[in-house]
Parts: sequence; C-alpha cells; structure tokens
Amino acid sequence: MSRVWSEEAKLERWLAVELAVLDAWAHVGVVSPASAAAVRAEADVPTPAAVAERERITNHDVAAFVDAVAAGLGSDGRWFHYGLTSSDVLDTALSLTLQEAGGLVHAGIERALRAVLRRADEHRDTLVIGRTHGVHAEPTTFGLKLVGWAFQLVRDRERLERALAGTRVGKLSGAVGTYATTTPEVERLACEALGLEPAPSSTQILQRDRHAELLSTLALVASSLDRFALEIRHLARTEVREVEEPFASGQKGSSAMPHKRNPIVAERICGLARLVRGYAGVGLENVALWHERDISHSSAERIVFPDAFLAVDYMLDRFAWLVDGLVVRPERMRANLEATGGLFFSQRLLLALVGSGLERDEAYRMVQRHAMQAWDEGLDFRSLCRSDEQIATRVVLDDVFDVHAYTRHVETVFTRAASLREPDRVGA
Repeated sequence: MSRVWSEEAKLERWLAVELAVLDAWAHVGVVSPASAAAVRAEADVPTPAAVAERERITNHDVAAFVDAVAAGLGSDGRWFHYGLTSSDVLDTALSLTLQEAGGLVHAGIERALRAVLRRADEHRDTLVIGRTHGVHAEPTTFGLKLVGWAFQLVRDRERLERALAGTRVGKLSGAVGTYATTTPEVERLACEALGLEPAPSSTQILQRDRHAELLSTLALVASSLDRFALEIRHLARTEVREVEEPFASGQKGSSAMPHKRNPIVAERICGLARLVRGYAGVGLENVALWHERDISHSSAERIVFPDAFLAVDYMLDRFAWLVDGLVVRPERMRANLEATGGLFFSQRLLLALVGSGLERDEAYRMVQRHAMQAWDEGLDFRSLCRSDEQIATRVVLDDVFDVHAYTRHVETVFTRAASLREPDRVGA
C-alpha cells in the first residue's frame, strides 16, 4: 500500500495517462504514429527529485512533471500533454491509484473474512452469555457472534466494490469539460487503454461525490473493525476474561506491571477507526467546490486518501492476525454463563407460564419476584423457582431450564453463511 501511494508510483501513473492520450491522438490522426512511437520510446518516468527541483521554479506540480519528461523528447515532445489540462492527468491517474489501492483493501477484507469464518466454525457450539447494555441477557454461541461479523465484512466488501466501480472513470475533457482542446473519441480511446470508463460528464475535474462515497466506505470498513475490536476488548477484561489477544514469548504488557496482558492491537484498531471516520468527513466537504472547480479539495486529498487507505489496510491486516491467534476460553465463558445462578432462564419461564394459561403481567411479576431475589441475594434462580409451587406445578421446569434450547437454531444461521465460504468469494 505504501508503494501504491508513493511519489514514484504517482509519476508512473501520470506518464501512463499522458502516453495513453498520445496514442489516442495518433489513432485519430492528429499526431503521426512515428511521433507517438518516438515519444513512447524515449519518455521516462522522472524521479520525484527531478520534478521537485523543477517545481521550485514552476510552482506547479504537473507543469514541472511535463517539463521534466519533455526535456528528453526532442521536437516530438511538443505532442506530450497535448490538449490536456492538469486535472485531466491528475484525476484520471487518481482513479488508477484508487483501483489498485482498493484492490489491496478488498484482499484484506477477504483475509479477515477467512479468519473469522474459520474461528466461527471452530466455536459454533461454544456457549457464551449474550449481553445487552453490558448486562447478561441470554445465551448465544461464540461462533454465532463471529458469523455476524462475517456477514458484516461481506457487506463491507460489497460496498467497497460499488464504490470502486464509481471511481473507475477517467476524465480527459479539457479545461472545463467541453472537449474544446480534445475530443470525446480521444478520451474514450485513452480511458479504454487504461482500463477506465469515460466519465459521462465532467467539469475541469471528476465530481467528488464519487470520492466521498469511497472514503465513506473506508470509514464503514474501519467502523466494522472498530466494532469487532471493541468486543474483543470487552471480552478480554479481567472480570470477563473470555478471550485474550495473542501474547508472544518475551512480550511485555507494561513497563511497570509484569502481570499485564493488554488488548493493545484491538485498541490500536479502535483508535485508527476514529481517524478514518474523520477522513470521510473531509471527503464530504470536498464535494462542494466553486463553479467548474477550485483546488480546495486537492490539498486535503493528498493527505486523506493515502492515510485512509494505509490505515484501513493496516487495520485489516492486524484484525486478521488478531482473530487467527485469538485465545478463546470456553471454560470462562461457561463460568460467566452460570455466574447469575440461571437468571437468563427468566424469559423461557415467563413464556412457559403464559403458555400454561396465566396472564402475561401476572406471569411476569411472578418470575420477576424470584429473579430480583436471586439478583439481590446471590441465590440460584432455578432453585427459587423449583420451591414455588405456583410455578413448579404449572410447567415442566427441567424443560424450561434447558440451556441448549437457546442454540437449537444456530445451525440455520451457519447454513446461511455457507455461501460465504465459496472459493470464488473468499479465496479458500
């Protein structure tokens, strides 16, 4: 990803755009095939240092680039950058960059998805207490939790594919998009050679709603990873200790406290997500520009695009590593499940009493009375209910207090997830 956003790669793409346009001019008969061939043979990608040296004079990056390349082209160099404005080169090359960078993010999502699905299969029947408001609710399985992450990653992948399609366009329509100094045919031929579609309409630039959508998609990917990492952090708390990050031999969790094993990678992911969401806001601000264009978006994009892609690429890599090596403690999950003395059975008992003929409110208050006593006094909810003849004579409590009843439909969700494991979708 660093290479994709390097100065060297940027200049390579600028040259690729220029040469594609030159070949298009030759195809339509404006430039002789011999001149086009001569330029293509002699044109070299200038070094960033050479362009920077020239830019100190021109105070214009594309002009400095054109001068640096044309200097070695002789008389045929007059056709280099012919009919183009700077934004033709900048925006079309940016589209190429976004496609390559987006491909790396796409591959990162695939790796993360494979890791999540593997661990989900491993723990599809591992019981864990589900929590709402941070408070014990009802049992679920750790695998089911992870399958939910997998479906979210698939949605992220689909959003990324749509956003990348929206930026798979080039713009070679001249100063204000009228083709006054170029032609639609030149644009079509050059874009086709570059693997892009001509934008159906442009001003001096490609409109930035396309780019805002992509940055917003990256923010959603980051927010998904934030959600997953935050869950890992909660489950890694000492009081919970249901999972732990991998901890290497010789690693130190704290400079002061030798016992510490902190969820530092998950915390890093959460922190970077805040940054990427901020970049999405910059993308939205860049949509509204003056008239056919200004360059208020340009300075911001030089920061937000490389940083957002680098951050998300890194986050995906670390998340896949984290899931692959995550230490899962089923015994702690079961201990936490039992920590409230079976209070999580309250809804099953409520429904059983309603099914026996009691009014819902009466049944609710009957169950709640025992639940609150169990909560306040640390008693076993099941024992309290078994000692209550009004309850014990109405329902079969052994059936009510069957923990496996909560997971009898888990396989349905895993069956739905089967398509996520297709080789052409996750590279398995």
